[in-house]
Amino acid sequence: MLTGTGIWSPLLRYGDPAEIGDAVAELESWGYTAVWLPDVGGDLFDAVDRILAASSTLTAATGILNIWKQTTEATNAWWSGLQPADRDRTLLGLGVSHGPFIGADYTRPLAAMRTFVDALDVPAEHLCIAALGPKMLQLAKDRTAGTHPYLVTPEHTAIAREALGPAALVAPEQGVVLETDPAAARAIARSQLGGYATLPNYVNNWKRLGFTDDDVTSLSDRLVDALVVWGDVDAIAARVAEHRAAGADHVCLQVLQQQGEPMPRSTWKALAGV
Repeated sequence: MLTGTGIWSPLLRYGDPAEIGDAVAELESWGYTAVWLPDVGGDLFDAVDRILAASSTLTAATGILNIWKQTTEATNAWWSGLQPADRDRTLLGLGVSHGPFIGADYTRPLAAMRTFVDALDVPAEHLCIAALGPKMLQLAKDRTAGTHPYLVTPEHTAIAREALGPAALVAPEQGVVLETDPAAARAIARSQLGGYATLPNYVNNWKRLGFTDDDVTSLSDRLVDALVVWGDVDAIAARVAEHRAAGADHVCLQVLQQQGEPMPRSTWKALAGV
């Protein structure tokens, strides 16, 4: 079972390969237990291989493997070629992405996820699903090791734990801004959340958690502060502790920053104790 704290970062997939290798080695030395990679198409598996090659104990995880952009055939072929030791350190988080990204092919996402999982030769203990609503959470419980929910609150972590039971993996993503000035921190958070606030899967989940249309359209302080923790290291540690108290086995931190900024290695180091 994956425990501890991980790092979720697109820069560890799409950045310079040499810098990625160095950064992954540092993350492992600082005590992080996993690196999570996003997917909007393209060669995902080379990126996972890069994480495995640069580390010896870290779990290389996908957050997520986009089931509309990757095929079960390619996934199975890659998995079959992995060495047993690398398989032991691999977790494929699967996700249905979003209709506005996928277009006309985006139909019956729950059924599509079920079909994708059925066709995989990857053992259930190496799979999880980015599940938000009750039906997808049930599928995660029935067919995989657990769930990797994105853009959620500790309250959702508690919902996921109750839905999946005590034995399943619950590994939420948590956005963080290491900045104590409220206006500056919220500005960074809003710059990253704006696009997500147009996606029905997230919006519907936020509403299930009690947020309103006004919260979403205005990106209210209430919504921003619930989804993104900002402040000093202690403030971020407190939010991670809330997720753990709500039932999380593992929390992966996504350091939010302005577009074009370099890999936040100093911030990752500062948060390693979390």
